[in-house]
Amino acid sequence: MPSFDVVTPQRSYRAIVERGVLKETGSHIPASAGKIFIVTTQDVWQFHCHHLAAALAGRSHEILIFPGGEEHKRLSTVESLAEQMVQRGGERSSLVIAFGGGVVNDVAGFLAAVFMRGVPVLQIPTTLLAQVDAAIGGKTGVDLACGKNLVGAFHQPIAVLIDPEVLSTLPEREYRAGLFEVIKCGIIRSPELFALLAERRADVLARKPDVVERLIAECVRIKAEVVSADERESGIRVILNLGHTAGHALEAETGYSRFLHGEAIAFGMRVAAHLAQRTGNLSDEDAAQILNVLDLYGPVPPLAGVTAEALATRALIDKKTLKGQVRWVLPVRIGDVKVVPGIDDAVVRSAIQEALNELSTCAGD
Repeated sequence: MPSFDVVTPQRSYRAIVERGVLKETGSHIPASAGKIFIVTTQDVWQFHCHHLAAALAGRSHEILIFPGGEEHKRLSTVESLAEQMVQRGGERSSLVIAFGGGVVNDVAGFLAAVFMRGVPVLQIPTTLLAQVDAAIGGKTGVDLACGKNLVGAFHQPIAVLIDPEVLSTLPEREYRAGLFEVIKCGIIRSPELFALLAERRADVLARKPDVVERLIAECVRIKAEVVSADERESGIRVILNLGHTAGHALEAETGYSRFLHGEAIAFGMRVAAHLAQRTGNLSDEDAAQILNVLDLYGPVPPLAGVTAEALATRALIDKKTLKGQVRWVLPVRIGDVKVVPGIDDAVVRSAIQEALNELSTCAGD
């Protein structure tokens, strides 16, 4: 049972990667917890309710279902869920279970952070993207029309339960979107993980259990180490944002409806690779390797109507911007990245345009 400690000033907890751990949820909830509120979506509850309900037998709990999808990751959703908690007996002893993908992790985590000024949250991610990234580290929040994750809080969970078995019901597009976050982990911190993705594409896409568990465990290890070193992103944690500046800009520009988060990050990593080349930070050989692996796990949706100018403008209001300068996370080699602030706007637009041009002619699988 791979288990990784996340140690932060706010709270220390374990991220457990184990097949069947969903069925043991009850053992990870404090005896002192009051009413439990499971925040989820209809599809997740339909597929996996029997295991979680059985695990909570004898504990008072309520199910709060919301539509899911990035377009519903808004303050209005959090307000609605909070109202339902009050109406159903929520109080300061209550506990929230975030049971779903990345949007559920973010929304339910933020709900827990602000309800009665903070109640505990248990993260149970059900998508690959959430298992390797969103559920770990305490980042919670919602989007504004002008940008992604601009309202939120750091609220560390009491535990993260990662059950690879739940991925059996995950649609192919969602699975591939999650793989782009796995690729990100390889680029920033693990040449071995990157090589696995490059060399064993067939096994990865076939979801071979041993391969999938290895991918998840390595990503969770990386995320736990980085978050433990820098909980609030004042230093090394910013490396986890590789691909997110241009990726978030793409999501906002297309109304959070055309791209899954992982797909947008794939585009963002492509931009970052071109930027790193143009600024002399990345060799042509390593850039080609990054672009090739991104292509292996495509395609991404069409980018019709998206312009480099619009994305460059959106990037300026990204939350990683500091004193008016966009801080770009750029690869310097496979397994290492650096933060480069203040890149010339013309260079940024050129890199974005190259990524747009490449994907406009990319047929994918």
